[in-house]
Amino acid sequence: MSKNSVFRPGRAFLVTGVALGVSVASLFAQAPNTSAENLDGRWAATITKDGVAVPFRLDISGNGTNVVGKLYNGSEDYETTTSASFDNGTLQLNFLHYLTSITAQVKNGELDGQVTSVRRSPINITPGAVSAPPKDDVSPFHARRYVAPTAAALSNVPHIDGVWEIPHESPKGEKAWRLIVEQKGAEITATILRIDGDSGALTGSWQDGKFVASHFDGARPGLIQITPQADGSLQVVLRAEPRNFTLTAYRPEVARAKGLPEPANFLTHTSVRDPNEVFTYSFPDVHGKLLSNEDPKFKGKVVLAIVTGTWCPNCHDEAKYLVQLYQQYHDKGLEIVALDFEESDQAASLTRVNAFIKQYNVPYTYLIAGTPDEMWDKVPQLVNLNTWPATVFVGRDGRVKAIYSGFASVASGAFNTQLKADFTSTIEKLLKENPAENASLANPVANLTSR
Repeated sequence: MSKNSVFRPGRAFLVTGVALGVSVASLFAQAPNTSAENLDGRWAATITKDGVAVPFRLDISGNGTNVVGKLYNGSEDYETTTSASFDNGTLQLNFLHYLTSITAQVKNGELDGQVTSVRRSPINITPGAVSAPPKDDVSPFHARRYVAPTAAALSNVPHIDGVWEIPHESPKGEKAWRLIVEQKGAEITATILRIDGDSGALTGSWQDGKFVASHFDGARPGLIQITPQADGSLQVVLRAEPRNFTLTAYRPEVARAKGLPEPANFLTHTSVRDPNEVFTYSFPDVHGKLLSNEDPKFKGKVVLAIVTGTWCPNCHDEAKYLVQLYQQYHDKGLEIVALDFEESDQAASLTRVNAFIKQYNVPYTYLIAGTPDEMWDKVPQLVNLNTWPATVFVGRDGRVKAIYSGFASVASGAFNTQLKADFTSTIEKLLKENPAENASLANPVANLTSR
């Protein structure tokens, strides 16, 4: 993260305003009371942030100590509980890999309670500065049985499907973000894509002259309002704690015609100070064993070194993909090592780290490198390193061949597809090379950065 940044990785997007509260309430139909003894099924839930109810989907199955809860990032990607129970009218859903829990009581067939999450303060990247410690964030929670809304005959729904650009100067050096929308009739899935990654998939629909979309996946409650304008642009209202934003989105060709700058390039945002220098690291793993780039496990291998933290939702998104890459390429010579930066209390207890590794079945190595504020001292070879995550592609000769900033998840559509193509093509090129050959190649994937 960058200094004075108003964003956190996976930060929450909320729309404010009394009028919007009415629109949010209309997302869910009234449902009849249900038995307190059986919570199986889909629930229409809300988490309330700063007086605004953010709707999200919650699925519950099982009973007693065999309960499973699911939170959705879009309609397909989801997070499941690490433990859960339903006893004597009290529901407990734990997402330990996010340090998030939902506690609720059954009242008249509905659920009332709270969401408790450990929230990081924005990271201060000023050398020597220390960010504020994390704190518990407690938010009201309510859920009622989901009832599919009656299909309404809607006419003149604007077409906003596709990619848009939002001019915005961020402390990370960005000049623009992307708004990505997938639309089917009156329904949309939307996300904001920054250099760190995206905001997750917010789903919603056209109502009262605007599109309203939301979600909560355990770490980033989000609500966004998109209103088409007469000139073809979009008004985008969102909140990134602790500030509100009203921004304008343009089609890329319109942005170019207006002379507006393009969003940052994921492959050039962060660079290496010396491409001929071996990329070095030496940190303890989760068992306390000190490992370095000289260890036989890594030396002579193609290595993905991931600057990451389990407090970062975009890092959760990437981990799921890294597990797939490891399974696909490990036997061919690929190693993955996480250079993990955790808050002091979590670096000591490793509670969330261990839950994260277990939840995603992570097979690769996690090295506990320090706290987020120490990243720039612990990884000094990278220039303009200010995204979570950052993926460093290291060749068999130990030198950095490419650096990919952030992670565009499935919510980012074509940008996720392109990211996967970039990752796999880079890995396959590096696997074919031997140390003697690529010692003279500063960046064998330079052609990727031209996009």
